[in-house]
Amino acid sequence: MTATTQDTAPATAAEATQAATVDQSFLLKRVQPALSGLMDGSLSTLAPIFAVVLATHHPLTAFYTGAATALGAGVSMAFSEGLSDTGDLTGRGNPLLRGAITGGGTFFGGIFHALPFLIPGYGAAISVAIFVVAAELLTLAYLRHKFFQTSFAQSFLAVTVGGTIIASMSAALGFLAAG
Repeated sequence: MTATTQDTAPATAAEATQAATVDQSFLLKRVQPALSGLMDGSLSTLAPIFAVVLATHHPLTAFYTGAATALGAGVSMAFSEGLSDTGDLTGRGNPLLRGAITGGGTFFGGIFHALPFLIPGYGAAISVAIFVVAAELLTLAYLRHKFFQTSFAQSFLAVTVGGTIIASMSAALGFLAAG
């Protein structure tokens, strides 16, 4: 081994370790809160939106329900994440920033499938909303696969099972409310 190779090898290993630490920090402080928010918003807001539209057959009422739910869930998750810890002991970073990321993700995850209910026709609004929910589930599975090296199929199955359970419960409540 030459002197040049010996000198650069430790520097390269140190750089690799530092890069891995930066990547892990980014995952912990930014990606995980964002994905947590997106998943919460995408899944938890399904029930009120679909229960209301199935009970009333009024897409605009479902939109307002969805908007209110997305806003409320976003604020709730922002406070929940922001107040969960200071970040000092866990290394999770600034709680205000984490809260904003999680709350924003929750809002966006919830509002996307509320937007189709701005379409006045009941059938068209439901059809577009189902398409949007499917796209959200695919996106969530892809993000889990990309950032956390999980199997895409396992990720898709996990979020789809959660979405199916929630959609089934909300449909049952909507049909019960409709009489």
